[in-house]
Amino acid sequence: MKRFLREHSYTLLLVGILIVTIVILSIASPYFLSWKNCRNILNQSAIYLVLSVGMTFVICMGEIDLSVGAIIGFSGMIMGMLCVAGVPSLLAVLLGLMVASAIGFTNGFLVSYCKINSFIVTLAMMTILRGVILVWTNAKPIYGFSDIFTFLGSGKIGPVNVPIVLSLLIAAVGAVILHKTVLGNYCLFCGTNELAANRAGINVRKYKIMIFTICGLCAGIAGLIVTARLNSAEPLAGQGYEMDAIAATILGGTSMQGGKGNVLGTVIACLILNILKNGLVLLSISSHYQEVLTGAILIVAVFISESNKRKRSEV
Repeated sequence: MKRFLREHSYTLLLVGILIVTIVILSIASPYFLSWKNCRNILNQSAIYLVLSVGMTFVICMGEIDLSVGAIIGFSGMIMGMLCVAGVPSLLAVLLGLMVASAIGFTNGFLVSYCKINSFIVTLAMMTILRGVILVWTNAKPIYGFSDIFTFLGSGKIGPVNVPIVLSLLIAAVGAVILHKTVLGNYCLFCGTNELAANRAGINVRKYKIMIFTICGLCAGIAGLIVTARLNSAEPLAGQGYEMDAIAATILGGTSMQGGKGNVLGTVIACLILNILKNGLVLLSISSHYQEVLTGAILIVAVFISESNKRKRSEV
């Protein structure tokens, strides 16, 4: 029991914070615990959760991906344009996800083979994608999709929205891959010591490309949810989402230095962030404070991550 508490102390702390936040907001607003509001929180969390699972893998490997928000907009625009052009909805979705994965693959190739810092590569990719979207659409949205497409963003399976089910499924698969497979072990090993991984015979380049591709795919799925939910492909869709994904990942216990990750912690952190944002809205507090809140949480999370890193290095 003591070993379990020691190994999962941070995750249990997050659970405690989540419970306290729920209790405080339920007292502050009578509408907070209504099923309609809870479903709205889960529905909004689904987008960030899918995005954050991919980000968890990238940060575990000691890298960063700033292009995920732009991939949301770009992949959503591709799906929307194909649907409007008469392509069957499911084929349009598949092609959009393939494009998102290809962008992630490109990021990974440039980072691993061209030896360019991932911050620079993904920042440049973000700028390129945003520019291409605006040129293609003349900054105008595309809308009017089939019922099959919109079902993926706003349909229901019983009382639960499809995006919620989809995000939890992706989180479960992500947790299994990270903690129970060779890919996950190599991801953590490379993040801990890339040089040692190379000397051990691990093809670090290949695994970096795979991880960035997974991140791109997750961003594409998030783009599908956003576009289908709005029934509109917006040119600026996903703008700023990368910061929320990074904040949730770091707050969830993934080390910025790589080598340590926790998908369950990421899930809980996503819920905490979205509950806090929802609470601000219910309490009629300006939405601008959401940005302040996200930035402050990110600083605190990085401080905790760096403190834990220093403690481990001193032992």
